[in-house]
Amino acid sequence: MTRIDEFLIYLQAEKRYASHTIKAYKNDLNQFHAFCHENGSEGMDLHYKTIRSWVVFLMDTGYSSRTVHRKLTALRTYSKYLIRLGELDANPLDRVLKPKLSKRMPAFVDEGNMDRLLDDYAFGDDFTGTRNRLVIDLLYQTGMRRSELIGLKTGSVDLAGKTLKVTGKRSKERIIPLNGEMVTAIEQYMVIRRAMVEDPGYDYLLITEKGKPAYDKLVYRIVNKYLALVTTLDRKSPHVLRHTFATHMLNRGADLNAIKELLGHSNLSATQVYTHNTFKKLKSIYNQAHPRA
Repeated sequence: MTRIDEFLIYLQAEKRYASHTIKAYKNDLNQFHAFCHENGSEGMDLHYKTIRSWVVFLMDTGYSSRTVHRKLTALRTYSKYLIRLGELDANPLDRVLKPKLSKRMPAFVDEGNMDRLLDDYAFGDDFTGTRNRLVIDLLYQTGMRRSELIGLKTGSVDLAGKTLKVTGKRSKERIIPLNGEMVTAIEQYMVIRRAMVEDPGYDYLLITEKGKPAYDKLVYRIVNKYLALVTTLDRKSPHVLRHTFATHMLNRGADLNAIKELLGHSNLSATQVYTHNTFKKLKSIYNQAHPRA
């Protein structure tokens, strides 16, 4: 077992990192290891000059600044692990400058387009249609992450109490309220789910047509397909529905701290990015309505 393998097990077992994060870290570390090998090093060369050269290589290859930031985060976390083991004295990433990030506002779908999708589009009354609509509905009405959606169990839903227990990053749990419409949608789905697969062998809420647990690519394909019907956004991922949830809540006067709790953010700064979209809307309204604008 390599040191990288041990590190990934540590992230999963002790740090409780999400599976997709661990997969990304694995790819990033293996990529850096390959770069070191191609440049004459037998192992992973964690010297700050080598890491700087890698950053230049990544930027020249066409990677975005945001992607390079993520890769450096993987390397920084790995270096901290080696310091913990006593194999490094200091973190070499402290001497590496990150490329400047351009400000990117969260993409979201307009309220009218979301209403059109959920109110006017016929998803179908069979299992696939009911499940697909529930995927869109849950992501938009709760703001949860894709990994959190996939991890939902049948026991996560309290239909009587109209709440949903979500397990987020670092296994941190939060309770999200459900409206009556959402409760009815889940009840209808559960009836069809039981009729199609009496005992799927799993207690995951969302399953495939074969009774297996839903997975990342399935959820992405569902969201991408249906958002394409109502928006021309370049990105049509499940995370866009998370952005849409937060933006619409803010536009309708929700308290920023309440949105922070619903999204499962650890600090308010992560939530404040959505205020930019809200201010943009307010500025547009001001310019249209004020006689001196």
